Amino acid sequence: MESRNYLIVGGSKGIGASLAEYLSFDNDVYYIARSEGNTAIEATYISCDVSHEALPLDQLPDTLHGLAFMPGTIRLKPFRSLKPEEITEDFQRNVLDAASVLKQCYRALKKAGNASVVLFSTVAVQQGMPFHASVAMAKGAIEGLGRSLAAEWAPDIRVNVIAPSITDTPLAAPILSSDERKEKSALRHPLKKIGQPEDIARTAEFLLSEKSSWISGQILGVDGGLSTLRV
Repeated sequence: MESRNYLIVGGSKGIGASLAEYLSFDNDVYYIARSEGNTAIEATYISCDVSHEALPLDQLPDTLHGLAFMPGTIRLKPFRSLKPEEITEDFQRNVLDAASVLKQCYRALKKAGNASVVLFSTVAVQQGMPFHASVAMAKGAIEGLGRSLAAEWAPDIRVNVIAPSITDTPLAAPILSSDERKEKSALRHPLKKIGQPEDIARTAEFLLSEKSSWISGQILGVDGGLSTLRV
């Protein structure tokens, strides 16, 4: 099977690092981050802060079969306490940076003829949760972007969105800072556990692969049943 080219934006830790590890077995993987992360992963590291820099396209292949945009924020505050600059920062990191990366990579994705894009939302968009206003606004925009581009870029580029619940990653460390907090969070889910990076990465790997070639425009909940089940 011909090797495929994948770009992971934010692939130095957490879900992105797991995804890079899985994809690198059979493919050429490039990951963009501000720091290198796990040097044991056989993937090409490219230093770039996508919020402030254009992508170094000269360091990427001219054909991309898949792209995953991983960066995000988890800012949990009462709405009345949110500052305008905090809302703007969340929207920039989650939405505008993603849109910028996709615009810059469109030609490389289009050239593949059967490319796949994976974006990330949150269970809090569909399942209303207190103190999630800023991140839910931003990730709601990501879901709209994903569905719109899935329609606009069909049939050459598929676009899907994964909407996880809380996952044990460095980004979520302040929320899961003790065994007690982890247990409390786990019990909120019908499956009585919190997500692991591998749970989300395996789903992203599937959506990026040709095994999901008839799936596009979907918001896929990987959330321990939280969004749909009552037990």
